[in-house]
Amino acid sequence: MTTLLAIGTSKGLFLATSTDGRRTWQVSRPHFPMTGVYAVAIDKRRAAPRLLAGMTSSHFGPSVARSDDLGGSWLEPDQPPVAFPADTGASLGRVWQLTPAGPAQPDVVWAGTEPSALFRSDDGGVTFTMVRALWDHPHREQWDAGFGGQAVHTVLPHPDDADRMVVAMSTGGVYRTDDGGASWAPSNTGIRAYFLPDEWPEFGQCVHKVAQDPGDPERLYAQNHHGVYRSDDGGGSWTSIADGLPSDFGFPVVALPGRPGTVFTFPLAADGERWPVGHRCRVYRSGDAGKTWQALSAGLPTEPFYPSVLRDAMCADDAETGGVYFGTRSGEVYASRDEGDSWSRVAAHLPDVLCVRAAEV
Repeated sequence: MTTLLAIGTSKGLFLATSTDGRRTWQVSRPHFPMTGVYAVAIDKRRAAPRLLAGMTSSHFGPSVARSDDLGGSWLEPDQPPVAFPADTGASLGRVWQLTPAGPAQPDVVWAGTEPSALFRSDDGGVTFTMVRALWDHPHREQWDAGFGGQAVHTVLPHPDDADRMVVAMSTGGVYRTDDGGASWAPSNTGIRAYFLPDEWPEFGQCVHKVAQDPGDPERLYAQNHHGVYRSDDGGGSWTSIADGLPSDFGFPVVALPGRPGTVFTFPLAADGERWPVGHRCRVYRSGDAGKTWQALSAGLPTEPFYPSVLRDAMCADDAETGGVYFGTRSGEVYASRDEGDSWSRVAAHLPDVLCVRAAEV
């Protein structure tokens, strides 16, 4: 079995492969050189896995490329497959998220974009159409831009019910649909927005990332702009699970397939610093859905460590014993083949790592 680790950076996409149980890795030269790759998906629902890459070129603009031979060749369409309708008066900044739907919809792929919108593909990511109800939501004009822009950065289709989905954006917060995207409701009860006059608003939270527990799709985890939360009712309400972490600030949150209740974060210091707490490179893991946390650092750098990990620069694979991965803004990528107990370096001196995705192929 080969494990594929796709690494999107500010200057291209790197593909790392391991054929010896994730002990050693071979890292490719960059695909799409000098292009920012903000989103990657590994779609295993078809006979040959399809790779999708959401990229942004300073010369050609944003687009989505696809490969059906694990990066051996790529199809880059002449016209961007994700485009805003003319009557919206908007243009695509970039694609922030590419997410295959559940097994009941084998050709559906979702794209979250900047500005904040959701697009649907019914042909495996070849073409996309905008989900108009989210764009036309009366709250949209009040969704502000976070530091990274105004974007839908999280798309979580329900694995068993095609009509249900959760999305998250900066800085609108969490929204969900129960009718296939025909209507959307904010789902932020319990998430604090300390930076607003009303610290408990209906919407407007700066949610950095949301993950879905593979063992229980009603259980979600959220890393907020200060705050780590869990929902046990599909996003209807949230409770803090930050106790035991050195900081409640960070960007990624990752749930481990095959291990219900296992979740990872990478805490950072306060707003004005945004580097690891105490300048120590540590991943934090909970095996009980956030009730307790454990610091993990075996194999990680021991010297003072300053790089941060972005919201999509941490992921887990789908192996029986889960692998966990993260990339830093200094271009280092680390992998764990034992669910976080120990780590090794996959690559160094890459460009700024924007996103990572991994799977057995």
